[in-house]
Formats: sequence, C-alpha cells, structure tokens
Amino acid sequence: MSKFFPFLFILLWSSAFVSGQIIVQSASPFASLSFRFIIVAIGFLIFSYYIKEKILVNFSLIIQSSITGILFHGFYLGGVFFSYSMGLSATVSALIVGLQPVLTNILSGPILNEKVTFIQWIGILLGLIGTIIVIGWDIGEKIPTIGVIASIVALLGATTATIWQKKFTNNLSLSVNNFYQAVSASIFLFFVSIFFEIPYIRFNISFILSMSWQIVLVSFGAFTILMYLIKKGSASKTSNLFFLVPPTTALMAWLVLNEEIYTLDIFGLFICAIGVYVATRTT
Repeated sequence: MSKFFPFLFILLWSSAFVSGQIIVQSASPFASLSFRFIIVAIGFLIFSYYIKEKILVNFSLIIQSSITGILFHGFYLGGVFFSYSMGLSATVSALIVGLQPVLTNILSGPILNEKVTFIQWIGILLGLIGTIIVIGWDIGEKIPTIGVIASIVALLGATTATIWQKKFTNNLSLSVNNFYQAVSASIFLFFVSIFFEIPYIRFNISFILSMSWQIVLVSFGAFTILMYLIKKGSASKTSNLFFLVPPTTALMAWLVLNEEIYTLDIFGLFICAIGVYVATRTT
C-alpha cells in the first residue's frame, strides 16, 4: 500500500493549488489559512487522543515541531495563497515552488549528510528542465511581481521545512507532530492576518467545499503522507516528487479553472516524470 503513497501525494498536493485559487475568491489568504489550521489542529488532537498517543511531550520537541509548522503552513502555504490573491495563476505558482527539489538536494548533503548520486543529479536536472519548459513561455506574460516574490518565499519556506523536519522532528508521532504544527501555524497566520490584511471569510458553497477538500484530503491526507515519506526516506528523494506537482497542477487547473495548457506543457510533464523516476529510483 505504501508504494502508492508518492502517487497519491502528488495528486492531492497538486489539487491544493487549484482549490486554493477558489478559496481566495471568497476569503483573505491568511485568515482562511488560520481558520483551516484551527480545524486541522482540533482534528489531530482528537485523533491523537483516540489512538492514545502522548500529546504532552518534551518542550524542545514542541518548539521544533512548531517551527516546522510555521515554515510549512505559514511561509509556504501563506506565500502560495497570497500569490493567488495578487493574481498569480495556480500553474505558475506551482512551477515556482516546484523548484524545491533543487534547493533541497543542494542543502541536504551538507546539512543532513545525505549522499546525492550522479544518477540522481541527472534526474534533478531533467526535472528542472521539464519545469522550465512549462513555465518558460509564460514569463513574458503579465505575471504580477509581488505574486512571484510571494511564491519564492513559499519555495524557501518549503525547502527549509523539509530539511528541518528531517533533522529535528522525526522523533514525534505523525499525529502529534501534525497537531503542534497546525497549532503554531494557526497562531502565526492569525497575527499575520491581523497586521497585514483586512481579514474576511464569506462562507459560500465554493468556499465550504474547497476548504473541506483542503482540510480533509490535503491537511489530513497529503501532508500526513509527506511527513511519512520524509520520516521513512531521505529528504532529497522525497523532495524530488515535487517536480511532478507543477505539471500535474497545470492539468488540473486546465480542467477546473480553465487555465490554458499547450502541447509544450505536456512535453514538460513527460520530462518531469522521467526526472522523478531517475532521481527517486532505488540504486
């Protein structure tokens, strides 16, 4: 069953970019995320209590888990949602943060002492080329600069969080770890919302359905799978899966949001798929 987790993760994680676009049409980005992680925190607390996990753990572990939550949910998701509110498309945002494997592979060697083989570097290069093929012809279009900057912040947040999670918070159970991450993220995003936006949420059908999707299938589903993959494997190999997120998001955005997709985009998807296979295969 676990061998299907990477494929399920890619589908669910990519869907978050599309549903996120729908959410910011009815709510301010940071307020909607803070609301989301209040519910997520309650869910993981109940689940942890039900399976009799030890919730009150060492204070240093709580801090380490909270930092991961702020980086992943605060900076990464906060940056992505803010870029949407500034007019950046789901496809372009996913492509920018999809460069995470490059940064993670560069940093995981000296920080985590993980060896990245020559074959893996070839896979990384193919993934990068595939991503550039998809995004390259869109750069000349009217892409909001502030949206690009926000996505770069998201990219840095996701990269740092992946390495931090692997290095420091691997001793916590997944449910307790996710609980503390959600609590810290909700508090962080609440204050960001208060100071940097006019917070509002319109509880219409599209918001409720999209938010429910993100809470159940992304936060409880995809993010838990991601934490499992990081815990069981290397940070560098896990991060390589992100190369498949941008082209998969492009396909979903085309189907759901009517964002345009071209033959060249499909070719880029194919190159990314080869790159991920090469970079993550067992040698």
